[in-house]
Amino acid sequence: MAAAHRHSQASRRAHVPWLNVLQLLVKRHFSQASQPDVKKGRGDVPDALPVSELEPTHATSDFENSYNYVLSRLAGMDQAIHKLNVGHYTLDVNVGQLMEHLSRMDGKEPAALARALASVMNRFAFLSNMAAKMVELEDQIRDVYQHSKDNRKEMGRLEGCQKGLRVGYKCYLVYNSYEHYAGASRKCLERGGRMAMPRDRREQEALAGYVKSFFHPGNWPVWLGINDLSSEGRYIFDDGTQVSYFQWRRHFLSSQPDGGKRENCVAMSSDDGDWWDHYCDRAMNYLCEFDDRVAL
Repeated sequence: MAAAHRHSQASRRAHVPWLNVLQLLVKRHFSQASQPDVKKGRGDVPDALPVSELEPTHATSDFENSYNYVLSRLAGMDQAIHKLNVGHYTLDVNVGQLMEHLSRMDGKEPAALARALASVMNRFAFLSNMAAKMVELEDQIRDVYQHSKDNRKEMGRLEGCQKGLRVGYKCYLVYNSYEHYAGASRKCLERGGRMAMPRDRREQEALAGYVKSFFHPGNWPVWLGINDLSSEGRYIFDDGTQVSYFQWRRHFLSSQPDGGKRENCVAMSSDDGDWWDHYCDRAMNYLCEFDDRVAL
């Protein structure tokens, strides 16, 4: 019993770091990605950057609730694993004692043998039940995560259509926080949309007016869902379809695109709506697009 107690204490101490690691992984998964450092671009960006506002989203409280729930279930999982380890140790001790006892029995104690075998079988049944509960707990955690993700997408879509610009069945919303191109694309997807993809002059002019009024009187470029990362000069939207309408800046000093293979992602200037190609790892504001016909 003393050995089992010592093993139980050691097992409990060993599982504290395991729980801390799981908590850190879950927290990183649910928490907002930290904002990258703002990079200086070319002459189209002012010297002083405006203070970034909080992103216009209200799904944080739901995520915090889900995060706390998942942590509580992980704590239960840690306790269950600890019990399993203690149970395995006890079973090993019982089996060792049983084998030692059998070696001395010489067929004289069938009743004692039956009791020992019954004890071993009960222990196996207990461990099997614990394993089944662990599987059930893992399924519940996955369900909670999926529900939280779907809920955030629906809230992001509703927010985009309530606070942003509506053009036909599409809604657009500017996020005044700095992300590189891939980070902006991921944030829009997490909210149930994509980066803005103006497909014709009507949508382009509507977005240009919206972005200009949002940042007036400044000029702050925003990421669009357009790039030529897969093939130089072949521009595609963030959903993989090919771009057929363009609004490149045309000026005798700086006509776009001019970055060649170095600058492969497209942003819109807020002062005139013209498109510029940029380094994809540059941090800037971004514009998400939502389909109001979609309901999760």
